[in-house]
Amino acid sequence: MRPERPGGAARVAALRARLRHVYWIGGGSGAGKSTVARRLADRHGLRLYATDDVMPDHAARSTPGECPHLHAFMAMDMDERWVNRSPETMLETFHWFRGEGFDLIVEDLLRLPAGAPVVAEGFRLLPHLVQPLLAVARHAVWLLPAPEFRRAAFHSRGSLWQTAGRTGDPERALRNLLERDRMFTERLAGEAHRLGLAVVEVDGTMTEDALADRVTAAFGL
Repeated sequence: MRPERPGGAARVAALRARLRHVYWIGGGSGAGKSTVARRLADRHGLRLYATDDVMPDHAARSTPGECPHLHAFMAMDMDERWVNRSPETMLETFHWFRGEGFDLIVEDLLRLPAGAPVVAEGFRLLPHLVQPLLAVARHAVWLLPAPEFRRAAFHSRGSLWQTAGRTGDPERALRNLLERDRMFTERLAGEAHRLGLAVVEVDGTMTEDALADRVTAAFGL
């Protein structure tokens, strides 16, 4: 049975207590969340939970009633997704940016061995969804990539054209994707600051080790 969505004070308090062993790393695409999470897991013996890895499973476990934007997205072809809509529309209707499926992330975390420290990472960890579940406020941080850094990161991974290249207009699709992601990162920054949550600006001036050290310090590990 799925846990009830956060809402009532008693339910939220119960979830907070059961998830107090979780460290959360959210942020924009290309910020290095996965790299940092793997390093923290290796250094501190944490179990790694990568939300990107379970997206296909979560899509399969969802229903149109629970995740209407996800199922609308799944019905689109590549040009409908990335070419024929504005970045603003793409931002406002992208299912994971709207928190669809977050209850499945919580469900997965609750199924892991109780008490074993976990680091959860991914862009799906939205500040307003994570904040009510924090028993310790410093157990969450958001990595915010500068636009130039994000593009360079995608290029270095060989994934810059991975999605856009499958459309009928790759140049336009890439522009749309990069602009959508820029706006999403700005939204994350504003939301995290409003909630008093930790953020780290990622612009290429820190090495991966230094970034991992910064997140480690933020977590108090």
